[in-house]
Amino acid sequence: MATTRTANAHWEGPLLSGQGTVSLDSSKVGTFDVTWASRSEEPNGRTSPEELIAAAHSTCYSMALSHGLAGAGNPPEKVDTKAEVTFQPGEGITGVHLTVRASVPGLSADAFEKAAQDAKANCPVSQALTGTKITLDAALV
Repeated sequence: MATTRTANAHWEGPLLSGQGTVSLDSSKVGTFDVTWASRSEEPNGRTSPEELIAAAHSTCYSMALSHGLAGAGNPPEKVDTKAEVTFQPGEGITGVHLTVRASVPGLSADAFEKAAQDAKANCPVSQALTGTKITLDAALV
């Protein structure tokens, strides 16, 4: 069954001095302030499209890896993933770096690396970001 999730953005003023909000409407978990400065300089309590992509990618990747491991008979105890999305003004998003640390009893480092690479290639957010360089640092803990 397909699902649809909704977010809305509102922007006022020109790009460099304007400001806006993004609301997570499906979940109703909040509305967050956005500015150009929060995207291209320091966040200062505001979010950015890249941070929202990082949140989506780290979550999707963790879910895909967990599912793949469990499906192969190696359910993880825990999976922690950090996604770092790099934005270069004038160029756009130039890359995503995923760092995953997981506890998977009885799994070899080689088997974990294979599962981690498979999740990187096949998680829906990775697939949506085709054309963006995605790197991975994966290790068992």
